[in-house]
Amino acid sequence: MVMDPSTTKYMIKAHIKAEGIVEKPDVIGAIFGQTEGLLGEELDLRDLQKSARVGRIEVEIEQRNGKSEGTIYLPTSLDKVETAILAAALESVDRVGPCKAKITIEKIEDVRVAKRKKVIERAKELLAELMEESREEGESITESVRQAVQAEEIIAYGPDRCPAGPDIDKSDSIIVVEGRRDVLNLLKHGIRNAIAVEGTSVPKTIIDLSKEKITTAFVDGDRGGELILRELLQVAEIDFVARAPPTREVEELPYKLIMKALKNRYRQSSMLICTI
Repeated sequence: MVMDPSTTKYMIKAHIKAEGIVEKPDVIGAIFGQTEGLLGEELDLRDLQKSARVGRIEVEIEQRNGKSEGTIYLPTSLDKVETAILAAALESVDRVGPCKAKITIEKIEDVRVAKRKKVIERAKELLAELMEESREEGESITESVRQAVQAEEIIAYGPDRCPAGPDIDKSDSIIVVEGRRDVLNLLKHGIRNAIAVEGTSVPKTIIDLSKEKITTAFVDGDRGGELILRELLQVAEIDFVARAPPTREVEELPYKLIMKALKNRYRQSSMLICTI
């Protein structure tokens, strides 16, 4: 359906039913022919179209079982009263070609209201996209700053230059983890006394620290974590053992799971019994 957006205020939608086979030109011809002179010169349909106050009549019609049925669309830029009068005039058409016909107005739609609704819905979508982008950008900036701060806070501790949190010397206890990313994740959540093994061979720095401080081994919940734990238990003085949930890694754990794992840590003696 073609609709001139510069002229249309209202859309008249009508249903047509004809007792025979008729085509689109037949319907349009009947409308012009049977409304001519009906409403006076001011609302003559041909004159209204010439002045662009009424748009092109569109007809969608189908033939079935020897009868025709369809929909008529008539766009107008008239006011409400004139549009209603024109719509009522369409219902006066009672024949299309040789066939009896009946036209019934289904509705008169205020096109501007419909457009306004579409504008509002689209504006909501665009605003939601903009807010999401802004939120993601804000999170990205926050995360970038946080990571930069964490990178500055992490230190290379001892002769083995083990990645560690800045409070490794100040704290009475330490948390031994597998790698640098684990230390960074714990720093992200405010835990500043972690130190990383960085491999399966435990550095002497960590072995010596474990003799001086209360030491918790915090390992991944996979086969690699099990291997590192066994190595730690053999060469260092481990007081407690904490595990990430099965298949999870310390570097990816959120705050709640980190705290839960540390809260549920086991004494080294009981873990040793379980692994024998």
